[in-house]
Amino acid sequence: MIGAAQQFALTEQGLSWRFAGRSGVWPYADIAAIRLSFRPVSMQAKRFRADITHRDGRRLSVVSTSWQTATLMAPQSEAYRAFIVALHARLAASGSAVQLTAGLGRIAYGAALGLIALLAVAMAGLLVRALLIREWTGALFLVGFAAMFAWYVGGFITRNQPRSYTFAEIPVVLLP
Repeated sequence: MIGAAQQFALTEQGLSWRFAGRSGVWPYADIAAIRLSFRPVSMQAKRFRADITHRDGRRLSVVSTSWQTATLMAPQSEAYRAFIVALHARLAASGSAVQLTAGLGRIAYGAALGLIALLAVAMAGLLVRALLIREWTGALFLVGFAAMFAWYVGGFITRNQPRSYTFAEIPVVLLP
């Protein structure tokens, strides 16, 4: 009901995957790109994702959580970290020329920064207005909301800054 179970394994032949009644093995030489990102969801605030792209354009997404029921997600933090580190080690050992990127795409990241700037200007305007009319409760609410917003969205934005990385320097902020 929620989605097919997904299984990934690193074998001598390559990255083995199985889900939705299909399975396959991608040789390490056929992996063209890996993008690591931080993708929290409502039921799992610490959720990480790796998008692995085959040279023919197919893509696999590996996430650090798994569904247990329709409403419950379980973290797989240690297994996910070990898998990602081992995948990078095997790719490096095979002499792969995989493109390693982290965070959001540059356009999406720029749009997110623009939206945050727009919201910051609007919140600052509301705060100034509340202070001018001496609405202390409203001003306090806006300060609290801004702090909560900065905590949640700020973490997402700083972790997902677009960048390239190397096999030796996997971004630790994108691993659980």
